[in-house]
Amino acid sequence: MEKSIPVCFGRVLRKLRKDAQLTQEALGMKADLQRNYVSSIELGEKQPSLTSIFKLGSALNIKPGMLLDLVEKELTNQSGGAF
Repeated sequence: MEKSIPVCFGRVLRKLRKDAQLTQEALGMKADLQRNYVSSIELGEKQPSLTSIFKLGSALNIKPGMLLDLVEKELTNQSGGAF
């Protein structure tokens, strides 16, 4: 079953957060976002704004474009082709 963009974004965000050894609360504090918002993004329940993508990238020491590239790669891996 093909994954949606919000679900793939959430999976990538969770992996990056865990790789950085951050809790949702710690990531939220670094990105100036609420922990429950980070959780909702990771679960694919909410879609981050462009501003939030920049904040999350900064908090994870990754460029926003690279974050989106990773999401695109996750989408491609899930669907077997380009979206």
